[in-house]
Parts: sequence; C-alpha cells; structure tokens
Amino acid sequence: MANFAAQKQQNNDMNLFLGTGIAHTILLFAVVIGTGLLLGKFKIKGISIGSTWILFLGILVSHFGFRADPIALEFMKDFGLILFVFSIGLQVGPGFFQSFRKGGVTMNLLATGMILLAVLVTLAIHWITGESLTTMVGVMSGAVTNTPGLGAAQQTLLDALTANGSTAAAASSAADELASAYAVAYPLGVLGVIFLVILLKSIFKVDLKHEQEELEKADKPADSARRMHCEVQNPAVFGKRLSDVVGGNSDKFLISRLMRNGDIFIPGPDTVLEQGDKVLIVTSQPNVETVRIIFGEEVPLHLDDWVRQGEHIISRRLAISKSGLTGKHLRELHIRNDYGVTVTRVMRAGVELVARPGLILQMGDSIQVVGTPDAIDQVARLVGNKPERLTHPNLVPIFLGIALGVIFGSIPIRFPGIPQPVRLGLAGGPLIIAILLGHFGPKWRITTYTTLSANMMLREIGISFFLAAVGLGAGEGFVSALLDGGYWWILYGALITLIPVLLTGLVARLAFKFNFYQICGLLSGGTTDPAVLAFAQDAYGTDYTSVNYATVYPLTMFLRVLAAQLMVLFAIA
Repeated sequence: MANFAAQKQQNNDMNLFLGTGIAHTILLFAVVIGTGLLLGKFKIKGISIGSTWILFLGILVSHFGFRADPIALEFMKDFGLILFVFSIGLQVGPGFFQSFRKGGVTMNLLATGMILLAVLVTLAIHWITGESLTTMVGVMSGAVTNTPGLGAAQQTLLDALTANGSTAAAASSAADELASAYAVAYPLGVLGVIFLVILLKSIFKVDLKHEQEELEKADKPADSARRMHCEVQNPAVFGKRLSDVVGGNSDKFLISRLMRNGDIFIPGPDTVLEQGDKVLIVTSQPNVETVRIIFGEEVPLHLDDWVRQGEHIISRRLAISKSGLTGKHLRELHIRNDYGVTVTRVMRAGVELVARPGLILQMGDSIQVVGTPDAIDQVARLVGNKPERLTHPNLVPIFLGIALGVIFGSIPIRFPGIPQPVRLGLAGGPLIIAILLGHFGPKWRITTYTTLSANMMLREIGISFFLAAVGLGAGEGFVSALLDGGYWWILYGALITLIPVLLTGLVARLAFKFNFYQICGLLSGGTTDPAVLAFAQDAYGTDYTSVNYATVYPLTMFLRVLAAQLMVLFAIA
C-alpha cells in the first residue's frame, strides 16, 4: 500500500513537469512569461523586443515536448487578448473620437490600403508559385498576426468542403494545414513589423523627444485653461453688473477674483464693474481676444499677487471621489451660488480644462477652487475629496463591459453572396465596447474610472497570457512544418508582411506627414498586432501609440476577417 502511494505521488510529480494537466499548464505559463519578461529587459544596441520574447520562448518550450492543456491554452489566449484590448479601449476611449477627427479617416484609409496590398501580394505569390490559395490564406493570417482571420478562414473552409461532399477527415486536414502555415509565418510577422518600425525610425532620423512634444502640442485640448490678468478699461461695461457683462459668454470665460483699491474678493453675478478694476480670468486660448475686447488689455500681474493681498481667500485642489457625480454638469453642483466658492479649472488625466458650467464631470477629476477655508471645506464634502478611494479599482464596468463586448463580437454580420457571416470576434467586440464606455460612460452616468496602475496591470497580464498561449500552441508543429517545405512559407510570409507595411509607413510619413508615434499605431493596428504595440510602447516610452492603434483596429479587424473568408471561398469556387 505504501509503495502504491509512493508511486502515485511520483506520477503526480512527473505530471506536474511533463504532463498536460492544469497545474502543469500554469507552471508552463509562469515560467515562459517570467523568463520572457526577464529577457525583455536586456537591450542590444539600445533595442529590445520586450514582451515579444514570451512568444518565442513559448514556441521553444512547446517544440521540446512541453504541452499545455488544450482547453486552458485556448482560454488563456482569448481571455488574455480580451484583457489587453479592453484596457486599451478604456484608456483611449475619452479621446478616441477627437483623435478620429484629427486624421482618423486618413489613418483608416491607409490601413485599408495596407490590407489590400497584403491581399494582392498573397494572390501574386499564389499565381507565380502555384502554392495552394487556401494555404496562402493561412500564411497571410500569420504574416499579419490575425488569429480571428485564421479562425474565420478555417470555419469557412470546413463548412464549404463539407457542403461540397468532402469527408470530415479531409476537411479537418485542410484546416490543419491552414494552422500550420499560420504558425510558420506568425513569428516573422511579429519580428518583421518590429524590424520595419526600427528601420523607419532610422530612415527618418526620428527625434523621439521632438515627436512627443509635437504630439502633445497638437493633442492639447482647445479648451485647456489659460489665466488672464485684465484691467477694466472698456467704458461700455462701467457700472454694469457682472451677469449683464458676461451674458451668453459664461461658457467662454470665468472671473475668478476681482481686485479693487487693494481689496480682493470673489465677484458674484450682481457685482458692479468699475473703471480700473482688475480681474483674474480663466479662459481658453480661442477666447483670449474676446476677453480683451470685453474688459481691456492684460496687465503685468502674477498669480501670487492675488494670494498675498487676499489672505482670507485660499485656493485648493479637490478630488471628485463620489461616483454619483459622474455624468453631472458642473452647473448642477451650484458651487458658486450655494457656497460662494469659484471653480476655476478642472484637471482630467493631467490636462487643465476651463471650468465651463456645461462641463460633464467624471469620477477621478480634480477641481481647482477659490474661496474661504470654511466654504471650501463644505465643497470638499460635496465632491468627496478622498483621493484614497480612487486607488481602489472599479471592476464592475470592466467585467460587464467585457460581457457586452463578447456578445457584440459574436453577432454575425451577413453579406449577400457570402455563405458564412463575419464576426468581429473576441478582440474587436470588447475593444469597441471599451472605447464606447470610455467615451460615453460619464454621459451615461457610468463610472469607468480606473487607476493608471490598474489599467497597466490588466494590459500587461493580458498581452503576456496571449503571447505565451500563441507560442505554446504554435511550437508543436513549427519545425515539422518547416522541414516539410514550409520554409517557403517563411519567405512568402515575409513578403506579405514587409511590402505592405513598408510602403504604408513610407506613404504615411512622406505624403501625409504622420508623426512617428502615429505610424507605430497605424502599423501595429493595421496588422492587428498587439505584440508590436507592446514593443513600441516599451521601447519608445509613450502611450500615444495606443490611441492610433485603437483608431484603426476595429475596421482593420473586420476587413482582415472578411478578406480571409472571401479568399477561401474564391479558392474552392
């Protein structure tokens, strides 16, 4: 009995390292991800491929016989990708539509052109070499790292062959060949785009600091706050109440303080303006000239002048930590009327905004207020002002959003003449829902605020799971496919990867003057390649790439899946 127990324990120990159970799968993922991230910290001539190491370690480990549980592997791949794209969608959602207006149409047209070029290169290789077009669809899906396209192509092939009288075994074998071609082309599809990103940076002699400054300048909101110190010099406003002077311009500027004969106070709607009054005004750049016309020219005062001469008035920054305030307009809080406190600016994601009455507030915003200490304490209780509450992740919208995204991505989209419907899949659906939540959440009074650290944690865990799962799944048949003639697939895949991406990058820079970070987002989103996005963010140290990635990703995903299905149907027609 003791020998039996010992033998059983030994078998369990062996299964942990050499089996395919859940414990063994978790161990494989932990080793591959941990080692890959460690290798990603090392740079060769200042360059590192970052978390992409996880993919290649997964291939290596799988090649040497370490197998993960198939069901767990599929789950980790899909769930990891969902976490990655959903966290990106939440982050870029607030500025997504604004970025789309700033060249998003051009960017999507370039991404569409890149897809058409990939299809043309694939067809050209098929016609020149005689390689099976269905196999070339697998090569193309791997070359552009589009797993949903592969899945759609496999399902279309299986359904079409079965409908045409092929046996289930023959149809399955044809689908497996698609997967093998995908696995062989995939690694170079990742490395090829990363290589081209590095090459384009070298060709154009990119100064990353300058590129980032240019983006920050262009990305600065039109309503970012600007202080003005003006003296009332316009005879048309002498003796008039402030409410009559402001009139319909309340959304354009805000009078924070007024100085008269050395006294400083917060003006109210009934305050009568006099010649020589000095006013501290918060407005935005487009409205500067309007303020000068209404009140008068700016005078050389500093913000400290208002503080030193009015010690009974203080300025504080308060955090909006009550979720119930999400979606409310600033005017609904009645801060000036009820408390005699003026809100001069609203800080959101590091950007100062003018405190317009119609501004929609979000949990996580901060407001800059001016008033007496007692009145400001009352406003602090109104908005919460408990920054520690903002450190707790808000998981409800994340998981409900993922649920909606999965449902949305599974909705079939049918086209006339195409027997199989197109779906956005487990990547496109959650990404679109996350973008919509990030943008419209506050307007719908849905609190979508998550701390930056929580968002980054979700993103890094997601991409790590995804890369490890793809590597562990592809490694088993990688070498055998190469030896059976698949080495030609590497060349074919390289052409499908490099030609469209290089041409698109050159056109984006030379013809449309795209910023380098915009090009990184365009190329990673246009190839639906989260590994390239992760590389660009790790290597070049900015999240600007994510906005452009998310701008082109939904349409690109849809077109990639559609193109793969159409080519399979064309091949067996």
